Amino acid sequence: MIAGALVLVLLAGGTATALMLTSQDSSDDAGGATETPVAAEPVVFAEDEPAAAAGAAPCTTVTVLSSLENSEMVSRLVDGYNGQPRDVDGKCVSVVATKDKSGLAAEDAAANFQALPEDQRPTVWIPDASSWIGIARNTGGGASVPAESASVGSSDIVLAMPKGLATAIGWDQESPTWDEVFAASEDENAWTDLGHPEWGTFKLGKTSPLIASSGEAALLASYGSAAGSLADLTADQIEDAEVTDEVRQHELSTSHYMATPEHFLWHARQSEDAGSVSDFLSAVIVDEKSVWDYNRGITSRDGVTRVQSDPPEEQLVPIYPSDGYYEADNPAVVMTGTWVDDDEAAAGQDFLRYTATKQGQQIVRESGYRDLNGELDPLVAEVGALSTDQTGALPFPSARVIRASHEAFPEVRKRAEVLFLVDVSGSMEEPITGGKTKLAAAKDAITQALGHFTPGDNVGLAAFSAVDDGPITPGLVSPVADIGTERAGFLKALGALKPIEFTPLYSAVDTFVQERSNDWQADRINAIVLLSDGKNETLTPTITADQMIGNLKGHHDHNPVLVFTLAYGADADVATLQSISSATGAHYYDATDPTKVGDVLGDLVTSF
Repeated sequence: MIAGALVLVLLAGGTATALMLTSQDSSDDAGGATETPVAAEPVVFAEDEPAAAAGAAPCTTVTVLSSLENSEMVSRLVDGYNGQPRDVDGKCVSVVATKDKSGLAAEDAAANFQALPEDQRPTVWIPDASSWIGIARNTGGGASVPAESASVGSSDIVLAMPKGLATAIGWDQESPTWDEVFAASEDENAWTDLGHPEWGTFKLGKTSPLIASSGEAALLASYGSAAGSLADLTADQIEDAEVTDEVRQHELSTSHYMATPEHFLWHARQSEDAGSVSDFLSAVIVDEKSVWDYNRGITSRDGVTRVQSDPPEEQLVPIYPSDGYYEADNPAVVMTGTWVDDDEAAAGQDFLRYTATKQGQQIVRESGYRDLNGELDPLVAEVGALSTDQTGALPFPSARVIRASHEAFPEVRKRAEVLFLVDVSGSMEEPITGGKTKLAAAKDAITQALGHFTPGDNVGLAAFSAVDDGPITPGLVSPVADIGTERAGFLKALGALKPIEFTPLYSAVDTFVQERSNDWQADRINAIVLLSDGKNETLTPTITADQMIGNLKGHHDHNPVLVFTLAYGADADVATLQSISSATGAHYYDATDPTKVGDVLGDLVTSF
C-alpha cells in the first residue's frame, strides 16, 4: 500500500463499516499524497454489536493514548464503548483514555514507550494526524508502531480569522492562496492599507511543528507555497536553498510559536475580553474542531483543562486556502510491542471496530469532527461556520517529507532573543522531593532547555534578589548573545547562582523588560522567561503591581517583549505571574509542583 488514504469496507451483518486506512513509509517522497480515493457511494455504518453480557473478570485493560487536540473525542468514544457490555475472547474489557502532545507522544512511540512502566504503555495510539505515526516509525526504533492505521474521523487544518478581519480582507468570500496568506503576514501595512490601522500588523499564529499537527501543517504549507505545490511537495524541495530562503522569510512574520492551538485561542479570547481580539491575533492555523470550540465559548489555557464561558462577540471564520490544506485524519493503531498481549490486542481491535460503527461515528460528529464519509454534524457546521462541501483537503505527505521538514525547522524558524530571568530569593534554597534544592532543580531544567536553542539564537541569563534595601542582585550575569559561542559562559554563570534574600519581583520585571525593549530586534522573537517561586517582597516598597503591568502594556504597543512566566513551587504568586504574561501576549506555565519544572520549561521553550 502506498502512503495515502484508502477506504476499506468491512461487511458486518450485511452492513458496511468503513475504515480509512493510511500507511506511512519512509520510502515514499510526496508519498501519494496528491489524491485521496473516495468511495463512490456513502458508507452505511454498521450497528454496534455489544455482548449480551460482559465477559469474565478480570477485565482486559486497553489503554488508549490520544493527542491533546482529539482527546475529547477519544474520551467520548471510550465512554461509549465502556457503556455497553463487552466480551472479547471470554473476558470483559475496560478501556482507559490517556493523552499527550502529539510530538512528545511520537518521541515516546519511537522509543517504544520505554520510559513508561509496561502497565502504563498504550495498547492503542490515536494521534490526530498520520504524520506522527510516520515520524515514530522512522525515528529511532518505533518497531512497535504498525505501518497501517485506521482513521477514526477527520478535521481540516484551516486558517482561522476573526470575522471582522476576514471580511475586511475579503477572504470570507474568496479563499486566498497560501502565497497570499504569507504575503499579507509579511506586509506591515496590510491592515493600514485596508483602512484599519488600529489592528496593527498582520499577526499570524502558528504552533510548533515539532509538537502539534497544526504547526506541521503550517510549516508544510509554507514549504509547499514556496515550492509551487502543497500536494506535490518533496523532501528534495524542502532541502532546496531557494525554497528554504523563502520559508525563512515567511517565518519572520511569526510573533512566536506555541505548543497547542488552544494556547493561541485562549489568548485570543483574553484579548477580546480586554478590548479587541485583533490586538493579539489576525489569523491562526488550527483545526476545524478548535474553531467550533472557540465559537461556542470553550477555551483552554494549557490544552488540558477546558473552560466553558459565553461565546465570543467576534466569532472565528475558517478560511480554506484555494491551493489546498492538510487534513488531520486521527489515525488509530493497535501497538505491537511486547507489552501488548494477545488479549489486549484483540480488545484493542474491538475498540477500533466500535469507532467505525454507527454509534461511534455519531460520537465523532458530535465531538466536532468529520465522520469517515466526511460529513459534519449540522449544528457543529453552523456554529463553527465550517464548510460542508470542502474539496481541497490533502493528506499529510510521507514520513520522509515530514522528517525533512522537522529537520529543517531549526534552520528556518524565527530566531530567538531570550533572557532567562531567575528568582534567587532565599526560598530557592528549600529542598524538594528527591533531595535537590529548588534552585538546583531549576538550574538542571534550564540546562536541559538550553538544548532547544541553536547557533544564531541569542540567549542570556539574569537573576534577581536583594539584600535589605540594596539594588537588584546579581542582575545580568550572562549577556544576551549567540548561544552558539556563549553557551559555556551561560552555563558557568548559571552554575554560580546562589539563593540570597528578598524577592523584588515587580522591579526586576520592570527593569529587565525595559532593557530588552530598548534592545528590541524586529527580526527575532524578543522574550523573557521568568521563573519565580514567591511573591513580591522587599524591605521597603518599590514599584507597585499596577505600575508594572501598565509599563508592560506600554512596551507591548511599541517594542513588544513577551514575558513567559513560570510559577515555581506552591508559594509562587500565580495571579501576578498570569497577569504579567497576559499583559505581554505570552503564556503562563504551571510548575507549582517543583518536580515538574524540567517538563514545564521544556514545553515553554517550544515557543521559540
